[in-house]
Amino acid sequence: MSLSRDFPSFPVVCITGASAGVGRATALAFAAYRQASIGLIARSADALEEVKREVERLGGRALVLPLDVADAGALEDAADRVEEMFGPVDVWINAAMVTVFGPVRSVTPEELKRVTEVTYLGSAYAIQTALRRMRKRDRGTILQVGSALAYRSIPLQSAYCGAKHAVQGFIDSLRSELHHEGSRIRLTAVHLPAVNTPQFEWARSHMRYRARPMGMIFQPEDVARAILHAAENPRREYWLGGPAMLAILGNFLAPGLIDRHLSATAIDGQLTDECEKPGRPDNLYHPVDGLHRARGRFGMPHNSLRLTVPGGSARAIAMVAGVLLAGGLGYAMRNLAFQSRAAERRETASAESWRRHADIP
Repeated sequence: MSLSRDFPSFPVVCITGASAGVGRATALAFAAYRQASIGLIARSADALEEVKREVERLGGRALVLPLDVADAGALEDAADRVEEMFGPVDVWINAAMVTVFGPVRSVTPEELKRVTEVTYLGSAYAIQTALRRMRKRDRGTILQVGSALAYRSIPLQSAYCGAKHAVQGFIDSLRSELHHEGSRIRLTAVHLPAVNTPQFEWARSHMRYRARPMGMIFQPEDVARAILHAAENPRREYWLGGPAMLAILGNFLAPGLIDRHLSATAIDGQLTDECEKPGRPDNLYHPVDGLHRARGRFGMPHNSLRLTVPGGSARAIAMVAGVLLAGGLGYAMRNLAFQSRAAERRETASAESWRRHADIP
């Protein structure tokens, strides 16, 4: 693991969503690689106690802070406790989220509100909490665990996608403010591909069949190591994995085409062949006992997370690709126009039929 010269050797870290999934894996990575002192934030005290034991076994220290991130006051109290026990917070990582699977017509106003409170407002409250402390020292790193879905929404997850878009807008505004102030606080976002976490087992669903990650599936431990790297070497944002980069750039270059592609593939692509169990517990309002772990049930195949791209670099590549694509399309269109005129002169009736079906003027 590469280490920035400005990054502390034994950092103090706060992680929301630390009881399971990417948040849990990230806590263990900071303990294993940096012997960090970690404030563990999530709703389940029992699950956080498990994570604390794992952190300590790996050489770190941990403080259990059971709370709901939708409660801004509780986040303030938690941050105070972390700094009283471990000292100033060096890194704050937001990984808490909830989602609801189902078409827009099936999501209730209460469900939409709850997803927004946790996934968007919980992140915004936590960022404000971190800022109040980091501004006093003019240093620190805030890392938002984002998603390719913050740029390219997919069907069946409208509430979650909307919340992730909102978080992205919030941190973009904050980033400009920090630049204006000349602040040394670093703000970075890490946008994930599909990850094998328990969310697909405990998320609320209105679908007949059980949910699954869409496309190539990556493991939370690989994502956690990338998050550790991003915290130590903060850029504006990172895109993890080829699928995330393709989704973001594809939406940038051809959003209408992506709309049609997702309409044909993304609904079945998020569902298994297994029927959903009626009345099963979900974690929208309360934690679900027995499922708090880093990994979900989609363990194979194991796709290695080999591509971690700073968003700015990827955008530059996309701009070059866009220019080349536009040039190629222009050449193709001119060539097609030439061929169509020649065909019209040779065979008027056949050309007339061809023009009715061709995808050119």
